[in-house]
Amino acid sequence: MRILIIGYGNMGQTYANSFVSSGFVSSSDILILNRSEVDKKNRYSIEKSNFRTIPSIEIFDVDIIILAVKPQDFETLSTSIKAFIRKEHIVLSVMAGVTIASLIKNLNCTKVVRSMPNIPTQIGLGMTVFCASSDIDRKELFIVQNLINTTGKSIYIDKEEMLNAATAVSGSGPAYVFYFMNAMIESAIQLGFSKSEAEFLVSQTFIGAVQLQNRSTLSHQEWINKVASKGGTTEAALQVFNINHVNDDIKKGVEAANNRAIELGNKK
Repeated sequence: MRILIIGYGNMGQTYANSFVSSGFVSSSDILILNRSEVDKKNRYSIEKSNFRTIPSIEIFDVDIIILAVKPQDFETLSTSIKAFIRKEHIVLSVMAGVTIASLIKNLNCTKVVRSMPNIPTQIGLGMTVFCASSDIDRKELFIVQNLINTTGKSIYIDKEEMLNAATAVSGSGPAYVFYFMNAMIESAIQLGFSKSEAEFLVSQTFIGAVQLQNRSTLSHQEWINKVASKGGTTEAALQVFNINHVNDDIKKGVEAANNRAIELGNKK
């Protein structure tokens, strides 16, 4: 199986390296096409990994074409590559907001997969939600999911519009986590810890809490109840969160992200 990755930014690099490190694809079977000049650091990465770069548009003798460019560059890109895409090609897009219908129309192809990965894919712990056009058969979908899973976990959905919700929850989600962590770190510093101590305390707390929940059958609320003994310190903090409607504000934030994803998609 040969794969062409168009765009060698963060996502393009992540896919290329994950496919090879997982043993799913040989480095010699990965081709890189970057529309702009690859910087010195990334060029070294390509050469070291034995990926082959394509200096210009040519007939794509590949099985899967991954579009990892910025959404705003898609229109220009499509006019350049449309003539070289064949019916048997599978096109996997990681471009936010560019619909399956738009991909099919602009590329004159029928086998399309649209995905929404998040930033932890860079370390193999990502979450990707994806959907596909009706012309993708089960075997092809299985192959694509195996490729995606080299970067973490994935969920397949039937309704393409749910990718907006995926963007709001898992795509933007890491930033919400960092936002909460940062607030805790600032509080720890105010309480007297050094910056390094505060960062370590909060980081390990998050790692431990997530792993604890993953290894149990208890719900998040049940774990909250276990930690928050009546009249204790945790209950005091939770009371402040509840009085200030933190739970509701988080939901409103995710809803705002979802609405913005829909808005951006409608502009494409």
